[in-house]
Amino acid sequence: MSACVLCPHQCGADRENGEIGLCHVGDKIRIARAAPHHFEEPPISGTKGSGTVFFAGCSLSCLFCQNQKISREAVGRAVDEEELAEILLALADTGVHNLNLVTATHYTDRVARVLTRIKPRLKIPVVWNSSGYERPETLRLLQGLVDIYLPDFKYVSPTLSAAYSGAPDYCRYATAAIAEMYRQVGPVSFDENGILQRGLVIRHLVLPGCRENAAAVLKTISDTVPTAHIRLSLLRQYTPDFAPRSAPKNLLRRVTTYEYEQVLKKALLLDFDGFKQKKGSATVGYTPDFDI
Repeated sequence: MSACVLCPHQCGADRENGEIGLCHVGDKIRIARAAPHHFEEPPISGTKGSGTVFFAGCSLSCLFCQNQKISREAVGRAVDEEELAEILLALADTGVHNLNLVTATHYTDRVARVLTRIKPRLKIPVVWNSSGYERPETLRLLQGLVDIYLPDFKYVSPTLSAAYSGAPDYCRYATAAIAEMYRQVGPVSFDENGILQRGLVIRHLVLPGCRENAAAVLKTISDTVPTAHIRLSLLRQYTPDFAPRSAPKNLLRRVTTYEYEQVLKKALLLDFDGFKQKKGSATVGYTPDFDI
């Protein structure tokens, strides 16, 4: 990790010697929560939950992030690779449908080493749950170790991605990332109970006042990977509770029914299959408690 280049920022932080990178963390792996989680997409959470590990830190700085306590403040417990392996195996033994690694991009090298050790002992899929802001070169470290990719695709507009997440080059990297993810895992496949075993599920959070960006995101996805072989998760859960009062006015309200339905129509026109959310999903109640 000396001169770290794991994420697209390639900030060059000497994290091995404790320097803090743009991801807000240094040399320690930090996890904020490891427990079954029941609020992912239906074929991921299923009936037993997804064995979710929330990693502290993040390579983006989204104004509206609902997990700011861990993404920016890096609240979490420091663990070494051996302890992380034990945590993952113990979580798998609880009967969850999968192991779900949330925002681990800035730990990819070490997580890959851990997965290499424990993968032969796992009988459930491994999910890589990320912002979509990834370097394909880094993702290749996960070849054969990750079964399901669950990335966001937030923006096409560089103006929005710069203003809202501090990453004007977001679209370029997210587009290359989903292509690499699909190359690794191929078309979606499910078990006899409808639980996802392999494949690519792309999330898009519909932001208030950003319908044009959402339509462009869906078109970019459809031009990059085959819509029939992936799943789209069109999220309506944006809530302004986490945005600062100084944020642009559109981020200080929820998405309207009209806005969401217009984006949904675009998804249907592009022949996406997948998941939508009800209006009631836009609440802080679905945010995990990182104090437990």
